Amino acid sequence: MSAEAAAYRVVVNDEEQYSIWPQHLPNARGWRDAGFGGAREECLAHVETVWTDMRPRSVREHMT
Repeated sequence: MSAEAAAYRVVVNDEEQYSIWPQHLPNARGWRDAGFGGAREECLAHVETVWTDMRPRSVREHMT
């Protein structure tokens, strides 16, 4: 299976930063499922849609 066709899932950490992770691996420490999975490009497109403010959550909260 090519890397492009492999199954991925979108993950998020406590700072509300997003990434993608291979479906067959357990999440890295500090990351949880964000409720979206699919091909690599689909997951990257989803991250681009939902992660509109790149600042970590703690920075956003400090600035308000």
